[in-house]
Amino acid sequence: MTTAPPAISFRRPTEDDHPTIVRLVDQWWGERRLHQLLPRLWFQHFSGTSLIAEARTGQLAGFLIGFRSPDHPDEAYVHMIAADPNLRRRGVGRSLYERFFDEMRGLGVKRVRAITWPGNRASVAFHLALGFRPSEAPGSRRLYGTPAFSDYDYPGEDRVMFVREL
Repeated sequence: MTTAPPAISFRRPTEDDHPTIVRLVDQWWGERRLHQLLPRLWFQHFSGTSLIAEARTGQLAGFLIGFRSPDHPDEAYVHMIAADPNLRRRGVGRSLYERFFDEMRGLGVKRVRAITWPGNRASVAFHLALGFRPSEAPGSRRLYGTPAFSDYDYPGEDRVMFVREL
């Protein structure tokens, strides 16, 4: 089992967390407009496999939105993970992922997948440090020095496809 960074606790998100996270996520991601990736449905239907990290004060320290794949039960997917920029490099993101890995392992999951923009060097380095490996499947090419897929979701939206074996 993993340990939490000092003064951080973990819980499941609720629908009531949605407004707070949507309000903060763009700030946390350097004003990129990512709140659009977090419609309320994530907090209505995926809270049982997602996590919130909180400081002792109740302040949001980070979150992970993820799920076990219904089509591929031996795989899980992390839709989004974020930590308060003032708390980065203190183990919040790592602890969120490690808790998710532990829970998914208990459900028989063998691998976890995630994607990120190849130009987000901090995210790429974070995932590599956690043992994720970028897919070099047919169609991948080096973008920003990392194996990635051009136009992954639609034109202009390149992505690194990460996988981590559990």
